[in-house]
Amino acid sequence: MIKDSLSFRETECFSQLICDYLDQDPKLKGFYNRFPTLENFKDQIAAKSNFSLEIRETLSNDLQAQYREAGIELKETHPTSQNIKSLKEATTFTVTTGHQLNIFTGPLYFVYKIVDAINLATNLRKQYPQYNFVPIYWMATEDHDLEEINYINLYGGKLQWNTSQKGAVGRMNTAGLDLLIEELAEHLGPAQNSKDLIAIFRKAYLESDNLAAATRVLAHQLFAEQGLVIVDGDRKALKAFMKPVFQDDLLHHSNKERVVEASKDLNQLYFSQVFPREINLFYLKDAIRERIVKKDNQWLVLNTTISFTEDALLAELDANPERFSPNVVLRPLYQECILPNLAYIGGGGEIAYWLQLKTMFAAQKVEFPCLVLRNSVLWIEPKWQNRIADTDLKIKDFFKPLHKLKAHYLADGMPVDPSLDEFETKIQSIFDELEQIAQLTEKSMLGAVNAQRQKQLNGLANLKKKLVRAEKRKHKVDMEKIERIYYALFPNASLQERHDNLSAIYPIEGVNFITTLLKELDPLSFSFRILRG
Repeated sequence: MIKDSLSFRETECFSQLICDYLDQDPKLKGFYNRFPTLENFKDQIAAKSNFSLEIRETLSNDLQAQYREAGIELKETHPTSQNIKSLKEATTFTVTTGHQLNIFTGPLYFVYKIVDAINLATNLRKQYPQYNFVPIYWMATEDHDLEEINYINLYGGKLQWNTSQKGAVGRMNTAGLDLLIEELAEHLGPAQNSKDLIAIFRKAYLESDNLAAATRVLAHQLFAEQGLVIVDGDRKALKAFMKPVFQDDLLHHSNKERVVEASKDLNQLYFSQVFPREINLFYLKDAIRERIVKKDNQWLVLNTTISFTEDALLAELDANPERFSPNVVLRPLYQECILPNLAYIGGGGEIAYWLQLKTMFAAQKVEFPCLVLRNSVLWIEPKWQNRIADTDLKIKDFFKPLHKLKAHYLADGMPVDPSLDEFETKIQSIFDELEQIAQLTEKSMLGAVNAQRQKQLNGLANLKKKLVRAEKRKHKVDMEKIERIYYALFPNASLQERHDNLSAIYPIEGVNFITTLLKELDPLSFSFRILRG
């Protein structure tokens, strides 16, 4: 295994906000509690040590029920079973990542997130052996954005699950995915690794009643031995603990004020990722997940005929808390209320919106977690390694936009600097002298001198373009080779991890892909990892 890494700033693929956060820029300190270092987790553990034993008991029992309902039988000695039971203990804490229920795992970073959670829990156990640490994957089962999760990119095309179902995606049945799995099998071919992956998908999607259960089975199969615990928040027993928070949001809208206040401060420095509403809850029932809005003295469920008076709303919340579904602003608070959690692991966009939420957490008296930027990975297969070596370019060069990459390659190979800066400097110097002569003889000549200056500079610029075009023609084959490599590493000019699916790598690497990630990814290294198969 050949490996390398770049800082996130070096890649030029991440926002200024994220790069400054990783540099622990003082101007961001007010937006989080503790930066995630192994040493800082000591104080994070202490801050979370009074977590409710009642919630621990309910959480552990409900998680056991979730696995049973998904058809997963956990033996007493299974690492996941042991972790679930340990959640009842005051010395157990969690580290969490979350993701949508993308079919077939979706983009590769789904895998990287979970590996980071597993590895962070492992590292914390070594640092603080008196405690237990459980890696959590929080499934976004209540999301209703089907178009974000119903496809994968593969080999330059797209495989898409078309269904007319509405509402929370976790509750949707998996009808139609059988046909998509067969189509995927044809694409992947008869190799054993391909067969193994298809078998994983078949077990997950063809033996499960809904997408939430299927995604649980899928993630459990991939990480069965690492003790990963998978949480579905769409549960009455868990949401019962959120009644006071939900009631406050429904009646007083105070969360909006708190997030808006923090967002204004952050916006002065960068930009906002999320925008809170007066009410940050959806009404969730059967195939309905629609926003709740207040109009006069009524609470309306948009796009339905459902409405509540205040008394009826509070009665509904008390009897059926599972029917109230938090949006992107309240979901993090829900998560931290029901988990003894120390850290949240997410991508750049997630970390950015979490930074808007600290004020809301403080007002609700909920400890704010450490925010861990997940590892990013570029996985390079041997054939592309060899082709990169043939170009004399470095892998770092390929992080440039394609036109800059080509220009960089041409500049290195041309006999003269294609920018022609030296010649422009000489022209400017000559005309500076001519301008002085004109001032001494006839000032009216200055206009003619400067016109001639501009004419010569324009001519030089045109000559530069012709030289570059000639060099491109000369290196046409090299340009085509570089372009093929670039799009292999950055499909659609985007990061591989945001575009490609597990199905692009697993048929070649098999389970070695997962084991390599578990070995190589350090969640607190804050680096962009380049791994070569």
